Amino acid sequence: MAKVVTFGELMLRLAPNGYYRFFQNDQMQATFGGGEANVAVSLANYGIDSVYVTKLPCHAIGQAAVDSLRYFGVDTSRIVRGGERVGVYYLEKGASQRGSVCIYDRAHSAIADASPDDFDWDTIFADADWFHFTGITPALGGHLVEICKAACIAAKAHGVKVSCDLNYRGKLWTREAARAAMSVLCQYVDVCISNEEDAKDVFGIEAAETDIYGGKLNKDGYRSVAQQLAEQFHFEAVAITLRTSLSASDNHWAGMLYDGQSCYFSKEYHLHIVDRVGGGDSFGGGLIYALLQGKSPQDAIEFAVAASALKHSVEGDYNRVSVAEVEKLAAGDGSGRVQR
Repeated sequence: MAKVVTFGELMLRLAPNGYYRFFQNDQMQATFGGGEANVAVSLANYGIDSVYVTKLPCHAIGQAAVDSLRYFGVDTSRIVRGGERVGVYYLEKGASQRGSVCIYDRAHSAIADASPDDFDWDTIFADADWFHFTGITPALGGHLVEICKAACIAAKAHGVKVSCDLNYRGKLWTREAARAAMSVLCQYVDVCISNEEDAKDVFGIEAAETDIYGGKLNKDGYRSVAQQLAEQFHFEAVAITLRTSLSASDNHWAGMLYDGQSCYFSKEYHLHIVDRVGGGDSFGGGLIYALLQGKSPQDAIEFAVAASALKHSVEGDYNRVSVAEVEKLAAGDGSGRVQR
């Protein structure tokens, strides 16, 4: 069985019930999530040996975060315990023409204050096949750019494939800081994952004739984006999610995979969204699984996009779907009919 290691921050998510606005009533739902943790859960659900690395406090909330991963069979043995707090994000889910709102409260979380000697990367990667992180983790400040670089160097020394989702977050760092850090880290990356905005925000590479707010995506423009990214950093593959946002409730969803020679586009899904947080992470998890299984480029991008399409129907950060469900949708059965 393949073994995948992911590294990042696991946060407490606090959200009003349903589509209520903040404090429209006096209740909030408490769950956990975070980019790399979401990928780890997807892979565990697909039968992959999934290892998650982070730092969390020893108190009850930190333990609840660990337990949320154990529920899905994620290996939490490499989680470092210590620090003072679990990062928090507040989510107000959008609907129709009202967009979702995300407020971070994650400064000085346990992982943000982690030190390089907290993680024994040589031991962590001793029998690993794949390492995944996102651009969110180095954006958290402290020593995390240095820690991510040490992880990448160790992964390459152990012959481990490295993937990175660029995941630019303007609330965490500037475009200039992101470009400086990610230009270094991407030198170690084999598979780059991006969306229609990240390549522009981080590296200034923009798809021509595309208006993401007006519902217009140009496939030829994204072919050029993937080629430029691959040429600049020598990526083996570049995957780009293609979202046409009609409203907060309704999107068109597709993806593209560039393997260094050809571009492969998935079918497009019309999504009526229940919860879009974690949509990109579910795409990343699906792509990693498909590539590890030796699927063809076309089948790999179809699996990744189908997995992510299903995530948009699932409450919470984690994608609670099986390989069989993803393959059924990827094969063309998106009717949503009751299964009896």
